[in-house]
Amino acid sequence: MPISPEILKQVKAIELRTRGLVGSLFAGEYRSVFRGQGMEFAEVRAYEHGDDFRSIDWNVSARLASPFVKTFTEERELTLMLVVDQSGSTRFGEPVTKAALSVEIAAVLALAAAHHNDRVGALLFSDTVERVIPPRKGRRHALRVIRDLVAFQPAGRRTNL
Repeated sequence: MPISPEILKQVKAIELRTRGLVGSLFAGEYRSVFRGQGMEFAEVRAYEHGDDFRSIDWNVSARLASPFVKTFTEERELTLMLVVDQSGSTRFGEPVTKAALSVEIAAVLALAAAHHNDRVGALLFSDTVERVIPPRKGRRHALRVIRDLVAFQPAGRRTNL
């Protein structure tokens, strides 16, 4: 299906408008609450019964004369699934329609996910599920999701939640 120049222009405009938001959306980044064998050092703490003896920090243990273990944070990959209402009830609003605003919000979230190397997908619905875009990684896929959101014309006009 060929992509019209108008849709490409809209996608580029959304990308430019949301560029500043994407970098600051997850300013603190996100880390897993799971402690484990991850790559990023979290802390040194006192050894507790049941801890893996292989994680003992022998230098700290020798210095403080009691066992201490190193813990690490596991980095987790997220999957973001955008669920966007494209029913007739979103086709009104002044000066911007609800549909246009939801596309812009979805674009910010999709680009933020791509920026953090997470998977992003979308589900577009009106009175039924009309389109599913499976989650994938990458900026190119995020732009495809945005393009599909901008170009989407719902078959149904109602919402059946």
